[in-house]
Amino acid sequence: MRRYTVLVALAVVFVAPLLWALGTSFKSKTEATRVPPTLWPAEPATDAYGRLFEGTTQTPVLRWFLNSLIAATGHMLLVLLVSSLAAYALARLEFPGKRLMFGVIVGTLLVPGFVFLIPQFLIIDQLGWLDSLTALIVPGAAGAFGVFFLRQFFLGLPRELDEAALMEGANHWHIFLRVTLPLSKPALATLAVLSFMSNWNDFIWPVFVIFSPDYFTLPPGLSILQGAYTIDYPVIMAGAVLASVPVLILFALTQRYVIEGISRSGLKG
Repeated sequence: MRRYTVLVALAVVFVAPLLWALGTSFKSKTEATRVPPTLWPAEPATDAYGRLFEGTTQTPVLRWFLNSLIAATGHMLLVLLVSSLAAYALARLEFPGKRLMFGVIVGTLLVPGFVFLIPQFLIIDQLGWLDSLTALIVPGAAGAFGVFFLRQFFLGLPRELDEAALMEGANHWHIFLRVTLPLSKPALATLAVLSFMSNWNDFIWPVFVIFSPDYFTLPPGLSILQGAYTIDYPVIMAGAVLASVPVLILFALTQRYVIEGISRSGLKG
């Protein structure tokens, strides 16, 4: 009983902000600033969403939403491609310096992310990607966490499957595509959700590399929205609700694989 009480308390802690944002987005300006505050609007209205979607040349919210969707989806797919290839090589192949390479990759996880901001900015500048969605998609695609996470999962797969495939004449590319990846759906789904959320919620990097409002994503865009509408809390909360919808949908569709992937990864070193 005590366990369920703790779980319910934790659920309330995580769900309460979402309910508060959703309720406030349907309130009027007056009710949103009323003291004491109300949890749910007395007279629900959609005016905040109307003002949100109207936008201006400086606050094109729907364009920000589309930019976030494109950047997060492209980044997620690139992370899955690069991380799965690197993880397979580190988990299944033998080559000189493999342990050292893996140690260096894991070591980068101990370096604070802010250390990479300036070097990455200089690289993006040299490539001519500043003020474009490419600058939001490519950097971080070869992140150490994805490689480490998938490697740990691949190590848990029976090597007998690889040996049987090799005896049948398959090469490592065939094994990777037809054996390893189909068996790794939980880990791939978990990494997909984590990489999508990381890119979708990123605020610092887009502020560094994006200068035009047309290429903003939702996190930096909503900060401009707050300045544009001063303290129009219903509009701000409507933007927060809009930003949370894709992540909630993605997690709802993949939660079974995510739970399985987390439980099965990291069991072997």
